Amino acid sequence: MVQVSRRTGFTGSALIRLLARLTDIEVPEPRQAFADRLSQWLGWTDAISLSAALNGGVAPASSGVRSAGNPEERECNRVRAALASAIAQDMQGAARDATADFAACRRRYHARQQAMQSSIGPLRGRMRSTLATRSPDMARLAAVDVVMEQVLGAQEHRLLATVPAMLEKHFERLRQADTDTEGEPGAWLGVFRKDMNDVLLAEMEIRFQPVEGLLEALRAR
Repeated sequence: MVQVSRRTGFTGSALIRLLARLTDIEVPEPRQAFADRLSQWLGWTDAISLSAALNGGVAPASSGVRSAGNPEERECNRVRAALASAIAQDMQGAARDATADFAACRRRYHARQQAMQSSIGPLRGRMRSTLATRSPDMARLAAVDVVMEQVLGAQEHRLLATVPAMLEKHFERLRQADTDTEGEPGAWLGVFRKDMNDVLLAEMEIRFQPVEGLLEALRAR
């Protein structure tokens, strides 16, 4: 039977906790506050843009009328459900492929990452546009989110691009453990597919966090 570490001490995001468990890596608590790390990522042009947004450098937007039934929340739920459904369908397709080759898994993971980016990015932009019509304060918040996306987007892309490599190590460890133990041949593939599915869902939630923040602001107006 394949043994997988179940460390739960780290209190970061669900994605980090899951990857730490699957790769059996001890992840320390961050020593720097988020604001300190953010200051290291800000270039001088980013700092100017952020300062302008925070200090009201956005032209006042006209007040809009919010449609009944919260269409923004429905749209957010629709995109999330569509992405989760695509992940589930992809895993079902992988289950029919008994090839013990990580290259196919990497292609599937990259395809889901690209689908998330092409769906969640435009959704975030639409949420910002709606928010900017509510009031000058909300327009300022939308402007801040533009700058934050510019600053953090590259960091997010760089870090999330490392996830497939971490999964590959987990894949190889499970395969090796399977050859070293007696049990149903190939059962480890099912374990890996479930883990990969969980990682994809956790990554989706990470990508949705800014959208949820904008949606919360829309709910408050």
